[in-house]
Amino acid sequence: MQLTTVKIDGSTSAGRVEGDEIVLLDAPDVGAVFRRGEVAERGASLSFADAHLAPMVTAPDKIVCVGVNYLDHIAEMGRDRPAAPTYFAKYRAALIGARDDIALPDPAVSTHVDWEAELAIIIGSTVRNASPDEALAAIGGYTVLNDVSVRDYQRRTTQFLAGKTFEGMTPLGPVVVTRDELGDGSGLAIGTQIDGVEKQTSNTSELCFNCIDIVQDLSRIITLEPGDVIATGTPGGVGAARKPPEWMADGTVVTCSIEGIGATINRCRLPL
Repeated sequence: MQLTTVKIDGSTSAGRVEGDEIVLLDAPDVGAVFRRGEVAERGASLSFADAHLAPMVTAPDKIVCVGVNYLDHIAEMGRDRPAAPTYFAKYRAALIGARDDIALPDPAVSTHVDWEAELAIIIGSTVRNASPDEALAAIGGYTVLNDVSVRDYQRRTTQFLAGKTFEGMTPLGPVVVTRDELGDGSGLAIGTQIDGVEKQTSNTSELCFNCIDIVQDLSRIITLEPGDVIATGTPGGVGAARKPPEWMADGTVVTCSIEGIGATINRCRLPL
């Protein structure tokens, strides 16, 4: 099943994607669908192509991201393979829809804005101290997250957060595909195009710590709840690792895609 969240008349609604249509559900977002379980239809539908997509989960309790988690990205950054997952957080103001403009910082603040295609887990049920089977069962579905990163802020200290949670810079969508269709999230092609030019090409089987590993490990630290978002890391091909480095700028169109899910397609815009 494919679920999505749309903006309608100043509010949001979850929907079930059926072909080219979105059947609206009686829930404000995909997170609420997982929390409630069975959700009634609202008796209305709209075109998927014309819908204004919101972040799949509009106000998650937690947005947890995993760094340096693809073998090809570890190699391009000259790092050693980690012994445990590297976690950092985002705040919900960072999230935007799959077709929204990315709000670039003022150039006086930074011009070092990078792309990062990531497979994101949406937690579907409460889990704590999970076994591998329980970790998989707690995954509600998967979506695409572009972990747009302000690299100079990220590197000011050893902590990543400052460069990872700039407001209005993290696309999330366009749909959540449920676990019954994508299993453990492995074996999916993942990539990024910048203005139509391929920059990242990899596969989720290249993850050092896979989706089950991450959910199991995080559940030892904190209770995971329906609607929590976990970004699992980005593959090689980021702008910061290129020689010379490449950055997104006003007008850049960035497309992050994952096999079986779809793509976020966003244009970068400077503040007015």
